[in-house]
Amino acid sequence: MIVVGDNHGIPDSLIGSVMNWLSNFFNQSDEEKRRYDTNDPTDRIRFRWGGRTQRELLHMRAHPTFHCPAKPAESMVLTGYCERMREMGMQLLRGISKSLGLEECYIENKMKLESGYSVFGPNYYPALSQSSDDKNQIGQFPHRDPGLLVLLAQNVGGGLQIEHQKKWLNADFPPSSIFVIVADHIEILTNGKYKSLLHRVALNSEVERMSLPFFFGPSLDVTVKPEPEFVDDHNPPSYRQMTYKAYLESNDHHLIEARANLNQIRL
Repeated sequence: MIVVGDNHGIPDSLIGSVMNWLSNFFNQSDEEKRRYDTNDPTDRIRFRWGGRTQRELLHMRAHPTFHCPAKPAESMVLTGYCERMREMGMQLLRGISKSLGLEECYIENKMKLESGYSVFGPNYYPALSQSSDDKNQIGQFPHRDPGLLVLLAQNVGGGLQIEHQKKWLNADFPPSSIFVIVADHIEILTNGKYKSLLHRVALNSEVERMSLPFFFGPSLDVTVKPEPEFVDDHNPPSYRQMTYKAYLESNDHHLIEARANLNQIRL
């Protein structure tokens, strides 16, 4: 994980405009939001209720082509934000490549990031009531994410927790920062040298929370596997190879709603 501070180059005004757009979306009528609550496999926009959690989520394909709901208007702020997130993700992956002693564009070329599959998946968590029974509810259960990186902004501090040495630690960071989560396909590519981060969301706030995860992934047709640079007699491959598309669909989920599947492909 990495916390990118105020020098990430994304204006607070742009993040604020995205938050405003999403607030307007989530505050629409249930009927309007449910237009995107479908099971059509060709959909590029999906709205979901939280199921066992108090959460609403809106997933939109951000790249190679961008898709978002028709309402509210002024959706260009989302396009601009996602473009900046892709730029940041590319720079971070170049830094990770260099940290591994490889060429700067190693991951970029291996994962065919020019046509990389990225999803913007904002979450809305309503404010909790005054009742003590509502405190410390789980907004998202422990999970890892598919893809290479998850770039996360939020409108309030607190909520995100990460697992470290079998303990849950609060990952508090201000709204002006971007929290970076290493995801499954960095772990697979590096044969476990980088680890996909286990995390969850704990609701303990009396104010509404919105988070803006941007899921930065490889091209759908790329076969991701432990690369030769990370495999030897003492470190055999730890994961089965699989295309990114097959991985996303392996849990019977839609492409833009996919979940981590590391345990099922470990060797």
